[in-house]
Amino acid sequence: MGLDMYLTKRIYIGGNYEHNKVSGEINISKNGKPVKVDLSKVTYIEESAGYWRKANQIHKWFVENVQDGNDDCGSYDVSEEKLNELLSICKKIKSKCKLIDGKVVNGQTANRSTGMKLVDNIEDGKVMQNSHIAAKLLPSASGFFFGSTNYDQWYMQDIDGTIQIIEDILSEKQPDKDYLDFEISYHASW
Repeated sequence: MGLDMYLTKRIYIGGNYEHNKVSGEINISKNGKPVKVDLSKVTYIEESAGYWRKANQIHKWFVENVQDGNDDCGSYDVSEEKLNELLSICKKIKSKCKLIDGKVVNGQTANRSTGMKLVDNIEDGKVMQNSHIAAKLLPSASGFFFGSTNYDQWYMQDIDGTIQIIEDILSEKQPDKDYLDFEISYHASW
């Protein structure tokens, strides 16, 4: 349970149109049993391009910059321009907000001495120096099981993961084209 976030890569094949001259074979089995796929009927192939868990700052960015503020678990197309914009923000945070030793919250525990109220588990970890920069560029967001809103090692882990995901997507760009040869969409659920 919680915020799960996905980028999906959708590649147009157009096997249903003869002029596309799609050829090859698709051999798939699931649980040891063959899955019949007729290549002449394949229009698109979808692949997972990225996944986050409770990276609420990244989700908030997509809601505000791709989904026109609609936080509705829908699927939304993400342009190459928007991917580059998010990548730039993440790299700026990475360069300006270093991690230093500090105390972090690592989950919560029900405590009998507080009437079974949840109490933060505090432990040694890494906190973000210059967190005001991250808070301005890519603020965290609270929500139903959205995870921590602190600017710490886990926030930075999400930044690192986002950089890797977007760089992997952009590295697939065809060298002779000035655009991505596939579509990317974002959706989240909780």
